[in-house]
Amino acid sequence: METNQILETIRMIEEENLDIRTITMGISLLDCIDSNSDKACQKIYDKITRLAKNLVKVGEEIESEYGIPIINKRISVTPIGIIAAASSDKDYVKYAKALDKAAQAVGVNFIGGFTALVEKGYQHGDEILINSIPQALAETEFVCSSVNIGSTKAGINMDAVRHMGYVIKETAAKSDMGCAKLVVFANAVEDNPFMAGAFHGVGEADCVINVGVSGPGVVKRALEKVKGEPFDVVAEVVKQTAFKITRMGQLVGKIASERLAVPFGIVDLSLAPTPAVGDSVAYILEEMGLESVGTHGTTAALALLNDAVKKGGVMACNHVGGLSGAFIPVSEDAGMIDAVNNGALNLEKLEAMTAICSVGLDMVAIPGETSAETIAAMIADEAAIGVINHKTTAVRLIPAKGTKVGDMVEFGGLLGRAPVMKVNDYASTDFILRGGRIPAPIHSFKN
Repeated sequence: METNQILETIRMIEEENLDIRTITMGISLLDCIDSNSDKACQKIYDKITRLAKNLVKVGEEIESEYGIPIINKRISVTPIGIIAAASSDKDYVKYAKALDKAAQAVGVNFIGGFTALVEKGYQHGDEILINSIPQALAETEFVCSSVNIGSTKAGINMDAVRHMGYVIKETAAKSDMGCAKLVVFANAVEDNPFMAGAFHGVGEADCVINVGVSGPGVVKRALEKVKGEPFDVVAEVVKQTAFKITRMGQLVGKIASERLAVPFGIVDLSLAPTPAVGDSVAYILEEMGLESVGTHGTTAALALLNDAVKKGGVMACNHVGGLSGAFIPVSEDAGMIDAVNNGALNLEKLEAMTAICSVGLDMVAIPGETSAETIAAMIADEAAIGVINHKTTAVRLIPAKGTKVGDMVEFGGLLGRAPVMKVNDYASTDFILRGGRIPAPIHSFKN
């Protein structure tokens, strides 16, 4: 690299919150399957601690040697709904505790994969796992859970949607942080390194290293230099900036892969915000000329940002995957929080934005009294956006006990804080109680 590029990267790290958001080791647990759940859990613990024993150490060495902050070191595993199905257990909390114990032993901050894939129906173990989620998340510290309830190819499993409405309510009742570690997906991907929705797909290698990059502050600073310029210029600046960010992610991923003797998987080039000042996707959109995110024009601005990030990232890396785009979690983005508090952003506009962004209604706090059927209907709406548009969408809702609209819920750390948002007062109960499946869209038939 030329001297000016090195200095530019140093400035991005020091002044603009550029970082590697996560190095995530994906681990297959298929060879841990056993009809005896005690033996299976021991195999799971042994394999994770054997393969990931140096993950945190290597991440810290790369940070020290290259001066690149690596915020999180994480693990994703094969969906436990598949692994535990061989046992005769009536709940799978034991498996969650095995994952939690392994995560603590190797020092990672999260482990994802307490997961069920039920987009077309339930197999043995899926319902047991889903029913185990509230207790599992209440009794563990590091475990994250996800459920895929729809896909473009299969349609939407409305029985599972209804089920998850009740599970989210029960999870909120059992623990304050449980719902922050639970994601409901449509079109979930198998190589996502970001929590809480990460799991290691059955089509993946036995063990891989996936990297998630970030840098909203870098993009905003770059756009400050082209105030008033046409959108062609804006798109080009975002594309070039995303290229630089992703290049750094690929460098870190390859180094980690070599040192851990594990294949390099993908770089997820998502712009993931944090509560840190200046590290906000909302501020990027406002830099394009919006008085506040949420006003008219927000969806168009987000579309430009998402597309330009992907174009720049794909040029920078051989293997791009995961979710890749722009995340808009309310609690983790200072600009999004401001927009909710000043009345510029509501749930309906946020839902429109999710047709463009990487995920969906992410880290959204709603009144604790919100019914399970209303939560299920919100899941169904997000799933429909994903299924119809061939994209991943997700819901991470937090029904905050004892709160009303406008209250602030504190999560701490990267999860930040979230204003409680207003939910539509009209019921969706009869709609949700129909059950069954919403058929796959006509354009799902590609063969």
